[in-house]
Amino acid sequence: MRRRQFIVGLWGAFGWASMTLAQGSGKLPIVGFLNSASAEGYGIMAAAFKAGLADSGYVEPDNVIVEYRWANDDYTRLPALAADLVSRRVDVIFANSPSITSAQAATKTIPIVFLSGDDPVRLGVVTSLNKPEGNTTGVAILSRELAGKRLGLLHELVPESKKIAVLVNSDFGPSRRFQADVEAGAVALGLTINLLHANTDTEIDAAFATLARSSADALLVGPGPFLDSRRKLLVGRAMQIRIPAAYETRATAVVGGLMSYGASVEEGYRQAGIYAGRILKGEKTVNLPVLLPTRVELVINLKAARELGLTIPPALLARADEVIE
Repeated sequence: MRRRQFIVGLWGAFGWASMTLAQGSGKLPIVGFLNSASAEGYGIMAAAFKAGLADSGYVEPDNVIVEYRWANDDYTRLPALAADLVSRRVDVIFANSPSITSAQAATKTIPIVFLSGDDPVRLGVVTSLNKPEGNTTGVAILSRELAGKRLGLLHELVPESKKIAVLVNSDFGPSRRFQADVEAGAVALGLTINLLHANTDTEIDAAFATLARSSADALLVGPGPFLDSRRKLLVGRAMQIRIPAAYETRATAVVGGLMSYGASVEEGYRQAGIYAGRILKGEKTVNLPVLLPTRVELVINLKAARELGLTIPPALLARADEVIE
C-alpha cells in the first residue's frame, strides 16, 4: 500500500470511529450555539467556533449539525433560547459570556462550553479553573484585567490627552469591573474619565453626539459582545468626529479602528469549538480545565492614524504585534 493511501485510510477510519462514538444512536451529533449577539455582528466568531470543531474532526454538514440561537442583543430572550436547545436534545451547548447562566439554568446534564469575559470562578460559573465540576467548562478571556493597560497604551498613543471618554455596555456584567479598573488606571496616569453608556444602537448614536460636544481627547471602548459586534458602527462614528479610539479586539482594528489591545476573542471561540469537539468524542467537562489566553495582541492601524493626523510614537509602533498599513 502506498504511504499516501495508508494515511488516507487511517484518517477515514479515525473519522468514522469518532463519528460513531459521538453519535451514539447513529444520528449526527448536534451542537447548540447560544449567543447573545447577532449572526450579522458575530458571524466572524461563529466561523472561528466552526474552525475549532473542524480541528477536532467535526465539519458541518458532513458529521455534525450546529443549531444556532442568536438573541440579537436582547438578553431577556436567552433563557427561552437555552431551553429550546435543551428540548432539541443537543449533545453539547456553547454559550457566550451573557448566555452562560441561562444555559446552566436550562440543563445540569448536557455539557456546556463557555466563552467568558470575566473570571468564571468569581462569577460562580465553575468552582475551579483546573478541575471544573458539574457539566461546564470553557475559555475565559478575562478582558477587564487588561483595562488599565489598554488605557495606558491609549495615553501613550495620544500623550497630550488629559480627558478620556469611556464607552461601556452596562448590560454586560464585566463592564462594572472594567470601569473600576479604568478609573484606577486614570488616577495613576493623572487622567479624567468621562463615562458614557450604550446598550442599543440608538444609545451609541446618542453617546457619540455627546462625545462630539465634549472636550474629550480620546476614547476607550469597553468589552462585551454588543459593542464588539458594532465594531463598524463604532469605528465610523469615531472617525467621523475625529477622535482617537482604542478597542479590545483585533477585528475592530481590521475594519479601521485605530488601535486594539486584548486577547484574541476569535481564538477563544476556536478553542471553545475544539473543546466542543473533544466532548463529542467522549471527553468529560470535569477533565477539561478552563483555558486562559496565553497571549494578548497590540494592533495598530496606520491608515486610521494618517486619517486622524496622528504620528504613532516609534517605541509604541515597535511593540505592536501587528501593524495594518
